[in-house]
Amino acid sequence: MGKEQLQVLNTLDIAKTQWYHFTAIVIAGMGFFTDSYDLFCISLVTKLLGRIYYTEGHNRPGSLPANVSAAINGVAFCGTLVGQLFFGWLGDKMGRKRVYGMTLMLMVISSIASGLSFGKDPKAVISTLCFFRFWLGFGIGGDYPLSATIMSEYANKKTRGAFIAAVFAMQGFGILTGGMVAIVVSAAFNALYPAPSFKINPVLSTVPQADYVWRIILMFGALPALITYYWRMKMPETARYTALVAKNAKQAAVDMSKVLQVEIEAEEETDEQLDVTRGRGNEFGLFTKQFLLRHGLHLVGTTTTWFLLDIAYYSQNLFQKDIFSAIGWIPEAKTMNAIQEVFKIARAQTLIALCSTIPGYWFTVAFIDKMGRFTIQLMGFFFMTVFMFALAIPYHHWTMNGNQIGFVVIYSLTFFFANFGPNATTFVVPAEIFPARLRSTCHGISAAGGKAGAMVGAFGFLYAQNGIGLKNTLIVLGVINLLGLLFTFLVPESKGKSLEEVSGEVEQDNTATGESTMEAGLQV
Repeated sequence: MGKEQLQVLNTLDIAKTQWYHFTAIVIAGMGFFTDSYDLFCISLVTKLLGRIYYTEGHNRPGSLPANVSAAINGVAFCGTLVGQLFFGWLGDKMGRKRVYGMTLMLMVISSIASGLSFGKDPKAVISTLCFFRFWLGFGIGGDYPLSATIMSEYANKKTRGAFIAAVFAMQGFGILTGGMVAIVVSAAFNALYPAPSFKINPVLSTVPQADYVWRIILMFGALPALITYYWRMKMPETARYTALVAKNAKQAAVDMSKVLQVEIEAEEETDEQLDVTRGRGNEFGLFTKQFLLRHGLHLVGTTTTWFLLDIAYYSQNLFQKDIFSAIGWIPEAKTMNAIQEVFKIARAQTLIALCSTIPGYWFTVAFIDKMGRFTIQLMGFFFMTVFMFALAIPYHHWTMNGNQIGFVVIYSLTFFFANFGPNATTFVVPAEIFPARLRSTCHGISAAGGKAGAMVGAFGFLYAQNGIGLKNTLIVLGVINLLGLLFTFLVPESKGKSLEEVSGEVEQDNTATGESTMEAGLQV
C-alpha cells in the first residue's frame, strides 16, 4: 500500500551520490556562509566603531560603552532566535522552497542597510546598525531550519550526515572570508590614507575615511546571498514535503525524476493511497500527547544540548581578543592607528579559523556517517570539558611568561572539538529525527535553544568575567560542557536509517494499516 509514493523516497534514500547533491550543498551552504560572515564580522569592527564615534580624549583610544557593545553584539542573536522559531514553523506550513527565498532576500536587504546609517552622530549610527542587524538576524534565523531540512530531505541515507554537516561547515569559510575581507579592506585604506599611531597623534590616528571601512566590511555580506538567490529559486520543493505534507506524490515523483535523472513512476491514485498509508493517528501536531510520548525527550535533548554548547562556544569567541592581546598577537591599541587595529584583529581571527575552526568542521563531514552522530557529540563534549578544566585549574601557570603558547594550543583544541563534535551534530540531528510535517519547526525550536545559549554566553559571561574572574568562568564553562555530555544521552542515533524510519513514520504506518513486514521493507 502506498508503494508508489514511497518509491520516490526510497529512490532518494538509495540514490548514489550525484552532481545534484553537490549543487544542493553549495546552494544551502552559501546561505550558511553568509550567515556566519554576517554574524561574526561585527567583532572585527567593534573597536573601530569605538574609535570613530566614542573618542575619549588623548589618554586612550575610544571604545564602545559596555551597554552599546552588548547591544551591537547581541541584537543579531535576538533576531536569529525569533527567525528560527518563525521561519521553522512557516517552512512546515508553506513549504521549504517558498520560505527559503524570503529569508535570503531579507538577509541581502538587511546586510546593505546595516552599512548605511540615518545621520552621522553616534546615536543615529548605532541605532540604525542595531535595527538592521536585528532584521539581518531574523533572516539568518530562518536559514538554520530550512537549510538543514532541505539538505536532509534531498540526501540519501548512506551519506546524509556528511551532506548536512557539509552545509554547516560552510560556516567556517564564512568566518574565514570575514577575516580576509577585513584584511584586504583595511590594508587598502591604510595604504591610501596613512595615519600616525594613536600614541603619536590621537586625533589624526583615526582618518575620516575609516568610516567607510566598517561599512564596506558589513555590506559585503549581501554579495554571496545575492548570487545564491537565483539558484535557490530554481530548486524544486523537496520530495518529502510534497509527498508527505502536501500529499502530492505525483508531483514529488515528477520533481525528483528531473533532479535524479531517473524515471520514477507515480500513479494517479497515489494520493488516495497516501491518505491510507499515513492515516489513523499519524497526523498528531506539536502540542499533543502523542508527540510528547514519541518525540518529547528527543526535542528536550536536541534543544538542551544546543543551548549548553552555545553558551560555551560563544563565550569562547568573546575571550578571543583578550587571549590574542595576552600573547602579543594584537599589540596595545595606543601603538596603532584605527585601521591598523582592524587589520591585526582580522589577521588573528583568520589564523584561528584556518588552524582549528575549519579543520574541525571537515573532520565531522568525513567521519559522521562512519562514527555516528551520538559518538561524535559525546566525544566533542568530553574533550571540551577536559580542555576547559586543563585551562582553568592551573590557570596561574598559563598566565606566567612563556606559557601563553601552551594556553593558545589548548584553547584552539577546544574549538576543534566543538566543531568536530556538538557544534556540527546539534545542527544535523534535529533535521533527521522528527516527522516531515514537524521537521522544520522542531529544528527551529532546537536552534532557538542554541541562540538562547549564545545570548547567555554573550551577555552573562561578559559580566561573569568581570565578577568572578577568568579562571572561575572557565570552570563554569567546563561544568556546562559536562552537562551537555549528559543530555546527549536523550538524543537517538540516526546513522544509516531513512528519515521515515528514524522519525517513526514508517513504523507508525505499519501499525496503523496492519501492513505486512514485507511491504514495510519496501517502504523503507
